[in-house]
Amino acid sequence: MAHPTRGAPLTATAEADVIGGLHRALADWFAAEARDLPWRHPDCSPWGILVSEVMLQQTPVVRVLPVWREWMERWPRPADLAAEAAGEAVRAWGRLGYPRRALRLHAAATVIADEYGGRLPDTEEGLLALPGVGGYTAAAVAAFAFGRRAAVVDTNIRRVHARLVRGEALPAPSLTAAERRLAEELLPDDRGASVRWNVAAMELGAIVCTARSPRCDACPVASACAWRAAGEPPPSYVPKGQAWHGTDRQVRGAVMAVLRAASRPVPRVLFEGPGPAVTDDGGPVAAQLARLHALAPAPEQLERSLEGLLADGLAAEHDGGLALP
Repeated sequence: MAHPTRGAPLTATAEADVIGGLHRALADWFAAEARDLPWRHPDCSPWGILVSEVMLQQTPVVRVLPVWREWMERWPRPADLAAEAAGEAVRAWGRLGYPRRALRLHAAATVIADEYGGRLPDTEEGLLALPGVGGYTAAAVAAFAFGRRAAVVDTNIRRVHARLVRGEALPAPSLTAAERRLAEELLPDDRGASVRWNVAAMELGAIVCTARSPRCDACPVASACAWRAAGEPPPSYVPKGQAWHGTDRQVRGAVMAVLRAASRPVPRVLFEGPGPAVTDDGGPVAAQLARLHALAPAPEQLERSLEGLLADGLAAEHDGGLALP
């Protein structure tokens, strides 16, 4: 590893000193500046941490907080969620987006309840065996729920590593083997210190070293930042935002809102356009249908969206129409 601000090779001792300084600076900063989030509290269960990690994927904290609290009040243990239909998880997911995550959590809860006695596996390997748990989530839960030494590499951490050590404005569009090696190199040997480093680097990326407007004046390791030393060069690519208006994703989301509002199957014909009034416990279903119809999706787009939801297990077909699974 090169010195973050000079690029010259370091001796092993000097390298250890530099990295140790980064560890201490970020740990001290996190102790003073960290947001008070409920899944960081000492009394939060491993299940609560798993739920938070799945919800936080591609979703900001401010949107996750109220839904996470509702989930944990309703389903404080994996067995509580497993005892309900998967459709209830999708309904309670609300508008967090990417609702297949709700199905994955329900499937994981069922396995945890049935095969693990209600207790989450406490290693990366064990967590990876759960349905829908990938490498990032397994590492994060192993570290934050069980204090394991694990290289947690999310988007925020990748950006901090890219700027601080590699001198790049943004990490590569997809995680690379070189990034994983760097994350392992930077990880403290001590288990407790490794957990603090992971969560502090993640927090720094979330609130200071942000993608669009980094607040370098508030950064505790700005003096060691290779990107600043290089003159803050621009990124080598322009990140592409995901389109929403007019897409299948928008139509699928509108259909899901109808199904979440409904207490019984919704006839397919009602998705196609204004029709007979729907009086399912008042007007929630009618209101969501009106929002769907206002999008005016082409018939083939609507059909594609409905069939996609059925194929993904987010909807089920009954004689009377479509409903949550």
